Amino acid sequence: MLSWKIIEKEIAKERIEILFDLTRKIFNSNPKLANRYIQLMRKIAMKARVKIPLKYKLFICKKCNSLLIPGKNCRVRIKSEKGTKVTFTCLNCNSIKRYPVVKEKTIKNSIKLS
Repeated sequence: MLSWKIIEKEIAKERIEILFDLTRKIFNSNPKLANRYIQLMRKIAMKARVKIPLKYKLFICKKCNSLLIPGKNCRVRIKSEKGTKVTFTCLNCNSIKRYPVVKEKTIKNSIKLS
């Protein structure tokens, strides 16, 4: 039998996914409502002590809580100072997010023939 805390965390994760999908759909027509959905996502995650998945967190500005869409309200640049980094600049509040680019390691003979 699952405890209530585990069920609560699963429900919170589902709601975060639903809110992010709604945010992406609504952003072009109503950006204020999209920003409100992002605020709700963060509140749900904090209340349930659940991390927002990285695939969603990449596109949320930490400073102004807006959805970052490259070309609309976000600038994306690739910089190669001391290792390659991708920088996202929010055009609403001018905050910068930097993510390192890591090369994928190729594993030799990873596929075994049977």
